Amino acid sequence: QVQLRESGGGLVQAGDSLRLSCFASNLNISTYIMAWFRQAPGKDREFVAAVSLSAKYTWYADSVKGRFAISRDDLKDTVYLQMDSLNPEDTAVYYCAAASWGNFYTLSRAQGVNYWGQGTQVTVSS
Repeated sequence: QVQLRESGGGLVQAGDSLRLSCFASNLNISTYIMAWFRQAPGKDREFVAAVSLSAKYTWYADSVKGRFAISRDDLKDTVYLQMDSLNPEDTAVYYCAAASWGNFYTLSRAQGVNYWGQGTQVTVSS
């Protein structure tokens, strides 16, 4: 049974950093595009970042570009999201996702996602 499990969320102050992790059980992530999404209360789920197979490409939402960095460790079946310079607008539940095929166009619309994690809460106080 495939499961994606996020960890690393928490409560921080504006300007602080967090690193999120997503571990995949019973899934070899080397054949999947891995991505992060987030959803704030009352808002739609939005694309944050994605990394292609072998980390050949990365894609970021404009709102996090230059502040967040996505990476992957296929040997550990784990994907990370390093978040720096956090601000209150980053407050949301963060979800990791695995997609067998996609690009920025599809992933930005959450199309083609095969597996979703349960999410981890990130709260940034001002």
